Amino acid sequence: MQKSSRRVRKGKRFRNMDLFLLLLPAVIQVLIFRYWPIAGIQIAFKDFSARKGIWGSEWIGFDHFLTFFRSYNFWEILGNTLGLSLAMLVFSFPIPFIFALFLNRLTPRFKKVLQTTSYAPYFISTVVLVGMLYNFFSASGIVNIIMGKLGFETVNYMGKASCFVPLYVGSAIWQTMGYSAVIYIASLSNVNQELYEAAKIDGANKMQTIWHIDVPALIPTLLILLIMQIGQIMNIGYEKVYLMQNALNLSKSEIISTYVYKLGLQQARYDFSTAVNLFNTVINFIILMLVNKVAKKTSGTSLW
Repeated sequence: MQKSSRRVRKGKRFRNMDLFLLLLPAVIQVLIFRYWPIAGIQIAFKDFSARKGIWGSEWIGFDHFLTFFRSYNFWEILGNTLGLSLAMLVFSFPIPFIFALFLNRLTPRFKKVLQTTSYAPYFISTVVLVGMLYNFFSASGIVNIIMGKLGFETVNYMGKASCFVPLYVGSAIWQTMGYSAVIYIASLSNVNQELYEAAKIDGANKMQTIWHIDVPALIPTLLILLIMQIGQIMNIGYEKVYLMQNALNLSKSEIISTYVYKLGLQQARYDFSTAVNLFNTVINFIILMLVNKVAKKTSGTSLW
């Protein structure tokens, strides 16, 4: 009896071994390229020398962090990063939610056409997108050509610091609106159709149906995405910002990620740039933990 039970447990243990073997390459890749490099963050606390290597370099503690905090442009870089992130959160985050509600009210034919049209810009590369911005909004761009024909004064929008954030956020909305709305559309497809039929029988109009059926169905998804978005509030990719950046708009376009890129790759200050990026990561982690805790207490929805 004991032998048979042992065989059963052993059989259950190895029953899905083929599936684990299929998963093994992905696990190895994550361990090698995601977790093993974490050991390199120690150079943020060292006077890194390529000749001595990561392990042989001298420990200097928090000197790099203090240098960054005392730098003349620390508050400007931090303010630009937070300002751009908050602008993306306030203006870019709600648009896919509203767009999904709008798509859900259309007939299937127009819904497919509009969804495909809005989804297509997501596949445009960052370099091409920024090139389009320069073609439209530079001093000799299409917008200024039209404005000149109408008798208005031309403005170099790409070189104007006050225009950097609106151009960045506006182009991001145009490019990612359709893609970001997919998850909301998927959530709406799971809503029980009997709820719509009952609302129609009760005499509810479209706005009442959206407010009392569609919106509550999307709230859990919205909260999860909001937590994740806030948790990345300091983590803006450098590619698009760096391509849009020039000497005229530098006062608004210099953020932590571009600062790290310039120091780490262009000036080879790997230790200092690692310290700056580590500071950025720690702030993101703290914000994520706080927002997740608040969301769990107030709404019961959280990441964990």
